[in-house]
Amino acid sequence: MEKTIFSKNQGAHQTLRTDATGMPLEWLNQEQVAKLISLDMVQYAFGTTLTRLHGGINALSGKQSILDIPAIIGTKGKNHHFHKKLQGYVPPLNNPTLFKRDQNLCLYCGQVHQYKQLSRDHVTPVSQGGKDVWENVVTSCKRCNNHKADRTPLQANMKLLAIPFAPNYAEYIYLQGKHIIADQMHFLMNHFPRQSPFRNRFMD
Repeated sequence: MEKTIFSKNQGAHQTLRTDATGMPLEWLNQEQVAKLISLDMVQYAFGTTLTRLHGGINALSGKQSILDIPAIIGTKGKNHHFHKKLQGYVPPLNNPTLFKRDQNLCLYCGQVHQYKQLSRDHVTPVSQGGKDVWENVVTSCKRCNNHKADRTPLQANMKLLAIPFAPNYAEYIYLQGKHIIADQMHFLMNHFPRQSPFRNRFMD
């Protein structure tokens, strides 16, 4: 039996949109999904029903129209240029997605911190030739960042708890999501690299 989520905050859950081949593209709110459905642009829909929208009353039948908003939709068409671009895709680097990549965990002291207590640390400092790229930045609490200063972890005698990495496109879509439910997560995982650190977080 299909599960339905009826949230008091109907904007809490988002629908995952894919193209016709199943490639994850973006997150949509319920109004955007309803528009795509009404324009007959949805090729398939499956997963949990996130919410049910009630429309107007049909003058002939006297019945109210109902539209279920699914967890995942596939829209018609395939952008070949986009698929080719994904082969070397590097997502934009910003603190919210970086902190989510590292689970709000300081990769030096190993403690989880609130957002305002976190900072972006360059493993190899910029002053020593380090770059501001995914593979050279980690989440750090401000205390550890200040202690490390303009030194490498080795120079500061600090152990780095995980190797920083650049997410692929599907992993970046995951990092952009809010309140991701199980069927969406399983769908996204099919597009994660085999050695993705994210896989270990969600394996049963």
